[in-house]
Amino acid sequence: MAAPSSLYSLSLIVSLCCFLFLFQNGSAASQNFQQRSRQDECQLHRINAVEPSRRVQSEAGLTEIWDENDRQFQCAGVVAIRHVIRERGLLLPHYSNGPKLIYVIQGNGVEGAVFPGCPETYQSASESESEQHQKVRQIRQGDVIALPAGVAHWIHNNGRSPLVLVQIIDTSNSANQLDHNHRIFFIAGKPQQEVQSQRGEGSRSHLRGKRGEEERSRGSNILSGFDEELLAEAFNINTDLAKRLQSQNDKRGIIVNVEGELEFVSPQQSREEEHSERRRRRLSNTNGIEETFCTGSLKHNIDNPSEADVYNPEAGHITSVNSHTLPVLRFLGLSIEKGVLYKNGIVSPHWNINAHSIYYFTRGRGRVQIVNENGEAVFDAEVREEQIITVPQNFVVVKRAASEGLEWVAFKTNHNAQISQLAGRVSAIRALPDDVVANAFQVSREDARRLKYNRHELTVFAPGRGSSSI
Repeated sequence: MAAPSSLYSLSLIVSLCCFLFLFQNGSAASQNFQQRSRQDECQLHRINAVEPSRRVQSEAGLTEIWDENDRQFQCAGVVAIRHVIRERGLLLPHYSNGPKLIYVIQGNGVEGAVFPGCPETYQSASESESEQHQKVRQIRQGDVIALPAGVAHWIHNNGRSPLVLVQIIDTSNSANQLDHNHRIFFIAGKPQQEVQSQRGEGSRSHLRGKRGEEERSRGSNILSGFDEELLAEAFNINTDLAKRLQSQNDKRGIIVNVEGELEFVSPQQSREEEHSERRRRRLSNTNGIEETFCTGSLKHNIDNPSEADVYNPEAGHITSVNSHTLPVLRFLGLSIEKGVLYKNGIVSPHWNINAHSIYYFTRGRGRVQIVNENGEAVFDAEVREEQIITVPQNFVVVKRAASEGLEWVAFKTNHNAQISQLAGRVSAIRALPDDVVANAFQVSREDARRLKYNRHELTVFAPGRGSSSI
């Protein structure tokens, strides 16, 4: 009687293996289809330096969003957003369908992220009323803030000048299982519909009449879709308060004024303690495994020139933050670079080995050229402050600053983005044998050696003898 049982068990195992095989192959086919779709979107013959396509005004600030229908953003699989939060303004709690990287362009503030299952480690000892909440982080100019998909967060400007933030949301990340549209889920308030993705809107605009415009003006937080009695029961509150949670008559937008001072529990850390903590992290040889989302760092300041990875006193410096510097980036699959070029400084022509780069220019002017696989210049123009360009993976890019210099942050779609250079001390051409260079370019051996060794700098080059200001 054991034989039928064994045959049944074998049959069950075979069926399970077939199911897993089909499931894995189906998932792989889906991933390959998505990858092919993104690759089709990267058939770029022209890239433009672009500014935000729509502006959304709120009570205490401004939100600007770049056009998601631009092929360069579809290629990179990201959406770019800038927030300007006025003094005492609060960006309402929300979460997104993709991981995001935020760079603080100017100002000071506080940021809080809510990780499910993590304890409320900040607690007050007040006798009148006890408050407890998850960690609140002080943020300032130059900080990079990393946030996984689906993690709710809020930002408050407690400084005395506008708090300006630029961010990307990586909708092509595997953490997003919805679609390539960015979706922002607000927990509170009544967000403007224009904040949500407008991908494909251009092709559908002719179908939208008055009814469509009315629908476009509406937007609500995620609590507004629930029945108010069920909502009241879920929170164990009365229905009047439940109605307030749904914010049906709220016209403040997504950045609202805070009356008086926003109070929360927060330790006061001195600059010396903060510097000591950063130094401890650099020397600890951490690999990120021992850090959890509950206790791990979500921010790192990238503006300090003394921490630059590449520095040339005659040309500028470049600093990168990747998963080695900020371990949470490994889970996000993102990294970031801050670049500063002095007058007429040049960054060696290079390509990204394993990532797209989304450049946001923070100051100055300069000339940028981008070349595709056919040797075509898909971009050759001047860039300036507040513009964005995308450099797809393997496309070659070179940058030269104008007389006032050029600064940028580059968001990269890999947690450990790598480049390969064409000129300089660590370039691909310098690593070739002299005779290979001579025969490849049909030049003399002497010219081949000049081509290889005339630039002794690493990545950032001082102006050459024949350079001129833009």
